[in-house]
Amino acid sequence: MKKVLMTLASVALASFAFAAGGTKANEAVKQKIVVEKVDGLSEEFMKGVDISMIDQIERTGGKFYNARGEEEDIFKILKDHGVNYVRIRLWNNPVYEEDQYDKNGKLVAKKGEKRGGGDNTIETDLRIAKRIKTAGLKFMLDFHYSDFWADPGKQYMPQDWKNLSPKQLEDTVEKFTRETIDRFTAEGCTPDSVQTGNELNSGFMWPVGQTWSDDKNAKIGGMKEFMRLLDRATKGVRTAKGGDKIKIVIHLADGGKQDLYKYVFDEVKKAKIDYDIIGLSFYPYWHGSMADLKANMEMCAKRYGKEMAVVETAYAFTEENGDFQGNVFQVYSDEANGYVPSVQGQATELRDIIATVAGVKGGCGVFYWEADSILWKGANLSATEGNTWENQALFSFDGKVLPSLATYNLVSGRGEIENIWGGSAKNGSGFVPYALAEAIEITAKPGDIPPLPEKVKVIYTNDSEGLLGVKWDSVDWKSQKAGKITVAGTVTGTDFKAKALVTLSNRMNLIEDASFESGKFGKWKFNGPGAACFMENNKGNARTGKWTYKYWLAQGFRSILSQTFTGLENGTYELSVWAMGGGGENNIRLFAAGYDGTANQITSKIVNTGWNEWHQYKIRIPVSTQNVTVGIYLDTAPDCWGNFDDIELIKVD
Repeated sequence: MKKVLMTLASVALASFAFAAGGTKANEAVKQKIVVEKVDGLSEEFMKGVDISMIDQIERTGGKFYNARGEEEDIFKILKDHGVNYVRIRLWNNPVYEEDQYDKNGKLVAKKGEKRGGGDNTIETDLRIAKRIKTAGLKFMLDFHYSDFWADPGKQYMPQDWKNLSPKQLEDTVEKFTRETIDRFTAEGCTPDSVQTGNELNSGFMWPVGQTWSDDKNAKIGGMKEFMRLLDRATKGVRTAKGGDKIKIVIHLADGGKQDLYKYVFDEVKKAKIDYDIIGLSFYPYWHGSMADLKANMEMCAKRYGKEMAVVETAYAFTEENGDFQGNVFQVYSDEANGYVPSVQGQATELRDIIATVAGVKGGCGVFYWEADSILWKGANLSATEGNTWENQALFSFDGKVLPSLATYNLVSGRGEIENIWGGSAKNGSGFVPYALAEAIEITAKPGDIPPLPEKVKVIYTNDSEGLLGVKWDSVDWKSQKAGKITVAGTVTGTDFKAKALVTLSNRMNLIEDASFESGKFGKWKFNGPGAACFMENNKGNARTGKWTYKYWLAQGFRSILSQTFTGLENGTYELSVWAMGGGGENNIRLFAAGYDGTANQITSKIVNTGWNEWHQYKIRIPVSTQNVTVGIYLDTAPDCWGNFDDIELIKVD
């Protein structure tokens, strides 16, 4: 919900989000989707997937099914659907350094056991690489230079390299890179391209190759040592057998951030490091709009003159979660753009990224991350957790190929399919609005003109979202009495009719930005740990709008969010809030204080019962001092989390 208090005596605007066209997980393979062709797309364009989990999934019994419903080799399914390139990550020694216990003290993994996530050792990747080459596909090897996940937030040194000096580490990185590639070549599966590190926003192999410092780790190598290590890694590629034909990729996350790419690649250029492709991660729900991606790539093309590929992207075909572990996906829906979490929305997101990359000089490919991430016991993103990605795979939870995988063919104008379950994927264009992305509800005082929006966010028939102008039907607002009125409007350039529900009432919410849509605390006073409580921009975790007041911390904590109102008219007020979360807190309460000149408080206990299980809590406040302080008190246990939305303070008597 979006509420903007114009004045305490005038108008409040509310914009309520709702899910339109989202796919149920068990209906995913039955969806009929339409994908627009990308004109001028080169046959050499890298239509890639990352399926680093595949060896572990299949070793534990996971299976994949083609559009005919038959069990089939995943590489055959991928190739038939237009994939021509496969990316695989490589870890050094992905085993636990110490015994692992859960929060209840139960042993869940022993020292030396495999960590999961694909178990991507050299031996594992050799098995995968041979299958890639046998299938007639190209192969990108992604060195993490770590024993497990490496990304902007963690770039941990491999266990076996921790005691090396910087010079020894440089020599080791070059040797390890060269010998690894030589091993692949000796077994008939030379990589066509190699990433020398994964999402290197802040360097790699910390602390030697770390580019930032804090009080805990003042002794870092900094940018200078990061460049030395990166240079030696690329030399390891070039000095390997056939290394002169391998394309070298330097990869950052946050693909829409121009300042980040200038910061790193200016240094790469200055250090004269040999590479061929700028690799970008771009997940719209984390990294922004297609316009942000395009602007960054155009800057890179002009500034560095290299090829560019989005080597990681993904989007959900459903918001549903298939196992006990929560998922990382967030609905992408900004002020002007977005995608519905559906098979159609997933296909459109992938198509739009391909079109964006191909439309920039030097844009050479797109890779969909963990397209194979189906649900299978024993094949999770780590040995101590479940799967956080199954709703973003290009296969159903049980391994059936989704119509959205056909996007790789359809962007080139071929490969229309119909599957055995009634689903299909075809080429098409001319998408039109079919629903509002955010239902419009407005509250105003009788006699006032409600601030109907000049533009509305619509959902097109390809499950993308866009902002269009609207002309509202005429209403004589001056003569309207209290009550609810539905107003229709014609969306510019379409036959689609928008509707707004206007509530005329003297009951006005005193709380500005009641749905936290500004993304700021504003007039709220916060007392507590900032790392635990914050404004979250995640439409999937919001009751209405996109923003909520969110809390989570690995440790227990206490906090108070409060706001004081003065100069009120005495009388009875109602305070309410909507809440949802995982539960298990010591105490959460909605409270009011200072309303009668004493230390008394009126409270309502809040009990969370699960994700997206929203409950409203209310208290009545007899204000006799013209003042009141209202707020939310938290006393949590470790790992508790939750969200608050749509808070109201209204005079009712």
